[in-house]
Amino acid sequence: MEDVLVPVMVVGMLFVALPWLVLHYVTRWKTAATLTNDDERMLGDMHELARRLEDRLDTVERLVAQENPEWQPRRIELDTPNFDPENVRKLERNR
Repeated sequence: MEDVLVPVMVVGMLFVALPWLVLHYVTRWKTAATLTNDDERMLGDMHELARRLEDRLDTVERLVAQENPEWQPRRIELDTPNFDPENVRKLERNR
């Protein structure tokens, strides 16, 4: 009886339990990796907040530049033709 029971259990574990376990955790991993509706809404809100803060910063820089013409903004525009990543590193070191 023992000679039949052990191979049946081993075959059952190899061909039923092991694939079920692997597929179960693959399914869990795939569902956990997606963004929920709340996550997407939060990202949208954060994007809107960042845009509003950037607009405010532009306004403050414009006002300061009007009062003091020698003042230079510390922000670096990424879309300028003379953009150099080394300038960004220098700016980060000076903070």
